[in-house]
Formats: sequence, structure tokens, C-alpha cells
Amino acid sequence: MHRLLSPRPIVLAVVVLFVLCVDALVAGERSEDWPQWLGPKRDGVWRETGILEKFPKEGPKIAWRTPVGGGYSGPAVAGDKVFLTDRVLAEGGKNPDDPFSKAKVEGKERVLCLDAKSGKILWTHEYECTYRISYPAGPRTTPVVSGGKVYTLGAMGDLLCLDADKGKVVWSKSFQQDYKAPIPLWGCAAHPLLDGNQLICLVGGKDSAVVAFDKDTGKELWRSLAVPEIGYCPPMIFEVGGKRQLIVWMPDAVHSLDPGTGKPYWEQKFAIGANMTIPTPRLVRDNLFVTAFYSGAMMLKLDRDKPEASVVWKSKGTGEKPGQTDALHSVMSTPFIKDGYIYGVCSYGELRCLKADTGERVWMSLKATGAQEKPEERWANAFLIPQGDRVFLMNEKGDLIIAKLSPTGYDEVSRAHILEPTGTAALRPVVWSHPAFAHQSMFARNDKEIVCVSLAKE
Repeated sequence: MHRLLSPRPIVLAVVVLFVLCVDALVAGERSEDWPQWLGPKRDGVWRETGILEKFPKEGPKIAWRTPVGGGYSGPAVAGDKVFLTDRVLAEGGKNPDDPFSKAKVEGKERVLCLDAKSGKILWTHEYECTYRISYPAGPRTTPVVSGGKVYTLGAMGDLLCLDADKGKVVWSKSFQQDYKAPIPLWGCAAHPLLDGNQLICLVGGKDSAVVAFDKDTGKELWRSLAVPEIGYCPPMIFEVGGKRQLIVWMPDAVHSLDPGTGKPYWEQKFAIGANMTIPTPRLVRDNLFVTAFYSGAMMLKLDRDKPEASVVWKSKGTGEKPGQTDALHSVMSTPFIKDGYIYGVCSYGELRCLKADTGERVWMSLKATGAQEKPEERWANAFLIPQGDRVFLMNEKGDLIIAKLSPTGYDEVSRAHILEPTGTAALRPVVWSHPAFAHQSMFARNDKEIVCVSLAKE
């Protein structure tokens, strides 16, 4: 006869297992990664909890600062590592005094892997890269991290897949050599999109505006679209009309493709001045919103039953100055939409609120960008990251702001200076790199350092 087990050890084991599971869940909730452009869901929303309500008088705790080179690329955070791309000039090299110049500038692009807790650089991969672009500070795109690999795209079209632990190159592509792709005026800036087994990129060249690569081998899976120039907008995938649709916003039109094959579904013409398709398209239910500096904004209605689209409204103003704009003319900051209202940074630093169904302006404020000091401060910018019922804003002056945005106005809760503005693209010192929010912290960089700021509630 088998000996009966005492219920006491079993109960104790169950309790211990329950506690461990709860701890794991809490730890997971508190340690959400930011492994790509705009975070885990590529929507710019920070979903971690346990975040402080406002900054202490002395400012938030700085966990670490680490010297880096120049660049506009944002960091990606995955597990215990932070990934960043930057650029170092050749010995004796110098960027042109005129940031709009396309002068030849020698240097190296680098991929850095840092310890997320200490900021220590764990490995570096670098390669020679001669720039012939305007705003030559450094790379533009945020790394993509998944499955033990990190994918990076440099300003001159160098696409790399690296082993995330050791930095060894798994495969690489050169858009210039492999596709004879012309490099856009401001470099390759469309953040790659990882979808299943494929990495989707804006490439350029003949019939290859969009290319899907096998994420493990780099083999081309499909190519699509022939357009004069590819622009700078990251590809996005949304499920509407019973179909997953790959949205690629080019300077000629908004295009919808089958993400598995690249086959076109529809396009909506929208000519963009200076090819400045930059801010990420936003989807709310079946409405797709895009905005550009010179050409203004457009709201599309995506059909619920089939992959088609129609225009709901479009900006009337096509000038660049505040008095010439009626809706939202964003330079680079991705807007967000909540409860029927659009919030975004327009023209010369105006944070605006619009009615999503009509584009009518509700209010505007210069407080977030700090452009009230100079009302004509060209391209003043701030990045908006919703978290709970408030928004974290990182502005170009290096200030991190907690604010509440609603149809009634801008309500600033707290502000702290985090980074010195070092970039000169706007002919004034700026920080034009989107931060990452992960592990109850913010990871942000300028052209000299990357910083980790603890935002955990004490």
C-alpha cells in the first residue's frame, strides 16, 4: 500500500509557487522592454505601472550616463541590454558648418550594446561610412531587437543583422550597392519593421521602394512599388477591413500593401513638400491619420469590409508658418489620438489639439517645446509618449515633462532638465532623438551621451 503524503508540504509548495508566479508577473509588468521604434506595440504608448506622479525638487534619479557619438537614432531596450547606433568622425574630420550641406564627410557608424543597469558598453560593432547627406550627425533609425538578434539601418543604407549577445554580423545588405538605391536628402530614416519571419524596409531603387528580407538569412522575400523617392516614414501594419495592411506613406501617396507578398491593395494620393513623410501614421479604429510639415494633415477612412480607403478631411493650409496652417503640420513628432482628439506638435513648436473627425483646431500651446521664448523658432519639437492618464514629453531643449492633455488644454504637472541640447540641425542646439521608456526608466541620448533616468515610484 502506498504511503499517503502529508497535505502540509503540498500546501506549502503551492503557496511558494503562487508567490513566485505573482512576483514574476509583477516583475514582468515592471520590466517591459522597448525593443523597437515606438515601443513593444510600435504605437508610442508606455504601459508600465508604478511610475512616479511628479519629479522631486532635485529632479529624477539619474541611474547612469555613458559617452556616445552623434546621431538621431533612439535607443532600443531588450532584457538587460540597451542598443544604440551612433557615428564617430574620422581623425581630423568635421561636419560642415551648414547642416543643410551634402558635403562628403568621412567617419564610422557604430552599433553599441550597453548593460541596461550600469550603462557599461558590452560590445561595439563599427564600419566605415562616408556621409553625403544633410544633417550628418549620425544614424536615424531605432534598432529592432528580437530572438537574440538586433537589426540596424544606417543613414547611408547599411542594413545589419547582428548577434545581440556578441555583436557578430549574421548578415548585411547595402541599399546603395545591392539595389542601386539613391539615398534621400536626409539619409535613410524609416525604422525597419519586423513582422513574423520578415524584416520590412523602405529601400528605394527600381521597383524596390519596399523590400521584405528573411530575418534570419537576409534573403529577399519580396519587393514592391516604384516611386521617385522613398521618404522617411516607418512602415506600419494595421488590421482593418478584414485584412492585415502594410501602410507605407511615400511622398507621392499613402500606399496599402499585403504584408505577406507586397501586392498593392490601394493608394491615396497626397503630394508632400520636400518629401517630408516623417511622422508615423496613427490608426484609431478604422481611421488613419498622417501629417507633414509643408503639406499638412489628412484623415482617411479605411473600409471595414475590404481593403479600401477614402478621404475624410484634408488640411486646407499648405504653408509652413503657424498663420498658414489650419490643422497639424508636424515636422517629425508622431501625434497620438485619444477620445476623438488629436494631439501633436505643429510647425514652429505649437502643441495642438484637433477634433479628429473634422481637423478643427481646439487649442494650441507653446509651453511644452519652450518656443514661447522665440515665437518664430523654426521646427521646435517635442516627442509625446502617453502613459496612463498623462503624457511624458521630451522636448528638444532636453527637458522631460509630465503633463495632462485634454480638449480643455495643456496642464503641465512637472518638468526636469535631463540632457543638454547638442545638435545643430536647426541652426540652434537641439535634442532630436526619440527616447525609450522601459524598466520604469527613460533612456535618452544626445550627440555626446546616453542617459538612463529612473522614473519608478518610490
